[in-house]
Amino acid sequence: MKTYKANRKGLINYLLIGVVLLPIAIFFLDKDTFTENPYILLPLLSPLALVLWIYFDTFYKIEKHQLIYRSGFLRGRIDISDIKEIVVNKTMWSGIKAAMATNGLIIKFNKYDEIYMAPENNDELIADLLKVNSGIKITK
Repeated sequence: MKTYKANRKGLINYLLIGVVLLPIAIFFLDKDTFTENPYILLPLLSPLALVLWIYFDTFYKIEKHQLIYRSGFLRGRIDISDIKEIVVNKTMWSGIKAAMATNGLIIKFNKYDEIYMAPENNDELIADLLKVNSGIKITK
């Protein structure tokens, strides 16, 4: 069993900073409202919890001939023998994205299914997938 960390570059970092700074800025603009009724902060902190969950809970794993992906509420398993093609250093803008960065991998499996992943090291994940299924087509 090998675990691959997700690439955390790009937009997710700016989104995280914005979601953290927004409640702080609103708090300093109107301290009296928040000291009288602190529950007003809950709607502002909910997006922060979601972004933190995705940020810290995104990873990929190869276990028992399966590629396991997890990104917040997106979770799943793909049989490595079902993987047909991997497109390298491309970004998929629609569909299932278990990733936080660009220039990742589009993994095509079964007949029409595909998922976008962005590990820290694309080549390492591809090499380990090829060890299990050498028939995977790699497209660059």
